[in-house]
Amino acid sequence: MDISEVAKRSGVPASTLRFYEEKGLINSVGRQGLRRVFSANILERLALIALGRVAGFSLDEIAQMLGAKGQPNIDRELLLSKADELDIIIQKQIAMRDGLRHAAVCSAPSHMECPKFRHLLGLAASGAIKGEGTRKLSQKRRSSKVVNWVSQ
Repeated sequence: MDISEVAKRSGVPASTLRFYEEKGLINSVGRQGLRRVFSANILERLALIALGRVAGFSLDEIAQMLGAKGQPNIDRELLLSKADELDIIIQKQIAMRDGLRHAAVCSAPSHMECPKFRHLLGLAASGAIKGEGTRKLSQKRRSSKVVNWVSQ
């Protein structure tokens, strides 16, 4: 299958296919004139790359999992670690959603007078929600602060 057919069938632009080939994520099997040609399993490999990207893996992590010989070698510990990271992100997003919903209906005369909103400000300033900030907090500590706030 030539590169234009792969791009058409996968929805991945040809420029991205060339980039993936440079990074070693995919391999062409030859050329048809000036166009790269790929084997039949390229669409499955691109689907694995897409899944990895959606899950938040870097291209380097995905390359390690895809293996050099065309057979995926997925590190189960890495999957569990990523799942744990996603749990933390989800908790933070839930806290933000709940904080925004509260702020939208809060009866305090000003948001700055609302204890829940001020607590949310403190979490954001400390990096507990965004994951960054002036104070360095461990991921577990940030997560527990967010969970505590959500349950209030």
